[in-house]
Amino acid sequence: MAAATHAPTPPGSLKRIVAASLIGTTIEWYDFFLYGSAAALVFNKLFFPESDPLVGTLLSFLTYAVGFAARPLGALVFGHYGDRLGRKKLLVLSLLLMGGATFAIGLLPTHATVGSAAPLLLTALRLVQGFALGGEWGGAVLLVSEHGDAERRGFWASWPQTGAPAGQLLATGVLSALTALLSESAFGAWGWRIPFLLSGVLVMVGLWIRLSVDESPVFKAALAAAEERKATADQAEKMPLVAVLKNHWRDVLVAMGARMAENISYYVITAFILVYATTQVGLSKQTALNAVLVGSAVHFAVIPLWGALSDRLGRRPVYLIGAIGVGLWMFPFFALIDQGTFGSLLLAVTVGLVLHGAMYAPQAAFFSEMFATRMRYSGASIGAQFSSVAAGAPAPLIATALLADYDSSTPIALYVIAAALLTVVAIACARETRHRDLSDVAETAAPAPVDASVRADV
Repeated sequence: MAAATHAPTPPGSLKRIVAASLIGTTIEWYDFFLYGSAAALVFNKLFFPESDPLVGTLLSFLTYAVGFAARPLGALVFGHYGDRLGRKKLLVLSLLLMGGATFAIGLLPTHATVGSAAPLLLTALRLVQGFALGGEWGGAVLLVSEHGDAERRGFWASWPQTGAPAGQLLATGVLSALTALLSESAFGAWGWRIPFLLSGVLVMVGLWIRLSVDESPVFKAALAAAEERKATADQAEKMPLVAVLKNHWRDVLVAMGARMAENISYYVITAFILVYATTQVGLSKQTALNAVLVGSAVHFAVIPLWGALSDRLGRRPVYLIGAIGVGLWMFPFFALIDQGTFGSLLLAVTVGLVLHGAMYAPQAAFFSEMFATRMRYSGASIGAQFSSVAAGAPAPLIATALLADYDSSTPIALYVIAAALLTVVAIACARETRHRDLSDVAETAAPAPVDASVRADV
């Protein structure tokens, strides 16, 4: 029997939905990445001054990793209520939480003022950031995926993904401008606070835009159907988490494996590189920041292109291009950086981020298509965020520790290659999903791909 379908969202409305998701994710990623860049550049001195420089950086990245530890909890809480109450309400809440925590970091006293309380307060606010971001991603990509149609879902759903490089671009750009305009002492004394306080203004803009969009029509239809089943058959729904683990456990494992290379490579390329380029190669902070800045701009531009390609070739082939490409690029990546020039550093970062985009772009549509509507927020969020604890959270920490122990980039390259191999295995075990009709609300595992010849009947 053909699955129920919903009327496609008009192009003008869809563009507003995309804009709302993109602006919101940009602000949230700006907040999250700003911390990562500051952890690499100044937090080791401001909050862990009694340690030697490399140990201070390790401790700084440890508080960075704490934010990832809170993301699974955010995924569970936001996923549950997002599947019960709707995507829009939870996206507004996540934006307020993230923005409030980031603004508060800009007001924190440092170790010189309050001693050991400073890193504790920093860690607490980092936990709030992680909790909010754990709920943000799933809702943002679902809001777009569920408004669009299967023909161009990969393209449209990839736009919220550009919020990551846009946030990185914004965070790195602000830090780069401040380090260029201020002396090192002024930046360390008060200049580092400016980008965090700026988050308060950005959140107000994002909140105004997010409140203007409509709830997903697919979710509305699924909610109505669930209420009808409950009224007519007294059939209570399972909790989204229970339904996901019962019917979609395989898809959750695939999503977690798919995230390993994508997450680890990204944080090595954008966060750890600030440490490696400055401490190991001897490049200036400004040079390293500028390379990430330009690379992030290219990353932003290629993500929709990879998303559109996934609509033609499928999610799996494009994802595999990225995973294999990142693995093959790691040794040339570090070899280029070791040359010690801005051009070689820029090439290393830019190519790495382009290959990363091949994984990140189709991820939104791919994960959305794996799960049924009434458990989609939970399923996509759990698959994406639980893996971040093992992938993105420790990546800069592990890379820094490997550098400290071996004084070489080789073990770091092997670390990323191992993650790429794990992702290749996960994608090889996955089903192609690009023709799935998201209006299917049945609590069953994702169906096998629909042949293009019968797609019009789905």
